[in-house]
Amino acid sequence: MIRITASNGRSVTAKVVDECDSVNGCDAEHAGQPPCKNNIVDGSSTVWIALGSNQDLGNLGITWSMA
Repeated sequence: MIRITASNGRSVTAKVVDECDSVNGCDAEHAGQPPCKNNIVDGSSTVWIALGSNQDLGNLGITWSMA
């Protein structure tokens, strides 16, 4: 579990279900996705709604820590 905090002060605890090696990208097991930027957190719409974010923005400034 991680605790995600948005710049507006709202926070939520979320379960980590997968991760991507941000330097090398993902392998076939992870649909061959290309490398991603460092410290990317992708979550369900429920997470972003709980944080009070506009999902149309695409990127949101957050911090995260182990819960």
